[in-house]
Amino acid sequence: MKLLLDTFYHKDPFDRLLIAQTRSEGAVLISRDPVFENYPVTVEW
Repeated sequence: MKLLLDTFYHKDPFDRLLIAQTRSEGAVLISRDPVFENYPVTVEW
């Protein structure tokens, strides 16, 4: 499964891990960091 993380909007590897996990699980990412709006994940705060 390609997770479309080829374009990094920021360099934090842990955040990229959170994005990949959120996408693979179909979960909601809980964060107030606006950078996650650049990725195809559902974000709540």
